[in-house]
Amino acid sequence: MNLIFNILNESWQLLLDAAIYILFGIVIGGVLKVFLSPSYVARHLGQGRYSSVLKAALLGIPLPLCSCGVLPAAAALKKQGANNGATTAFLISTPESGIDSISVSYALLDPIMTVARPLAAFLSAIIAGFIENTCNPPRPQLAMAADLSCAVDGCCSGTDCPPAEHADHHTFSEKIRAGMDYAFGELWGDLAGWFFAGLLLAGMISALVPEDLITTYLAGGFVTMLLMLAFGIPLYICATASTPIAAAMILKGVSPGAALVFLLVGPATNMATISVLVGLLGKRATMLYLGCIAVTAVLFGLALDSIYAASGISAKAVIGQAGELMPSPVRLTAALVILALSVRPMLKTIRRRLRKRTDGAGNGCGCSGGCEDKTERNNHKD
Repeated sequence: MNLIFNILNESWQLLLDAAIYILFGIVIGGVLKVFLSPSYVARHLGQGRYSSVLKAALLGIPLPLCSCGVLPAAAALKKQGANNGATTAFLISTPESGIDSISVSYALLDPIMTVARPLAAFLSAIIAGFIENTCNPPRPQLAMAADLSCAVDGCCSGTDCPPAEHADHHTFSEKIRAGMDYAFGELWGDLAGWFFAGLLLAGMISALVPEDLITTYLAGGFVTMLLMLAFGIPLYICATASTPIAAAMILKGVSPGAALVFLLVGPATNMATISVLVGLLGKRATMLYLGCIAVTAVLFGLALDSIYAASGISAKAVIGQAGELMPSPVRLTAALVILALSVRPMLKTIRRRLRKRTDGAGNGCGCSGGCEDKTERNNHKD
């Protein structure tokens, strides 16, 4: 009983530190959904061998999509004319980062890790995209039929309603309301189950794993990075949910560089994603995708450990201090709001798991709620 209490207590403390930043990230994600149209993104990713890669990597950084959720978005970009290098860059930078995970990183980790994470994601993405487009130069793209449909309520397809005219269809407040409906509905519904699973796993690490075990085998170095690769590549976990696990690892003595390797490869790869990528990009591009993620993650991990060592900063000593800056009532209120928002998506997840067990089939996606719901909505539209 004491063990269960210790695990739940450690998880609760992490939630208190992260909750206000999670809410901030969710809100920004909703704003991006409404004001950063996927069609706008797609129009910039088909032309140019290297400029398209840079744009794809940069635009993918703030988008709050997991490694499963990014697949249909990447497939749409590919269909609309994005070249393989730009698609590869988008597939790497988007799940490895996101405005929600950046805000949680600031709460649970430290400023150096908060900057290093999206920077490493961006550089990994452009390296992989550059190599892909250098080895396999993109062919001249045909004119793209971009999706110009309304992101607020689908009132306009954009075909007979130019974007300039459609801009007057919805007020600013209507767009914000639609963005918040998405943020606290579909977006958090996709993330909630995996986030709480990550919290519980972080609590288990804090309560169960002896510090001397971690410091002996995962304190840093090349072998430690390889172990993190082996652990993170087949695992499905989103960028937000991986953050409390990385925080718990660092508090137990894992080097910040090794934790960065986990933060990069865990969200960007899993077995379901790899199988889909073979069909989307081909075997050679998929192998390049995995190889670039692995090599760059290890290099950035080793570089980050060197930065901490040279600066004399102990990641374990400063971790989580940003989350503690918030007043206790604010932290508690934010945590209770997160719990309240999570009741519905968690119940939906439990019902779906029970239904899968009864039917003996699943979608193999790994998303907690969004993928199946989106499929059902598309079927209704059809």
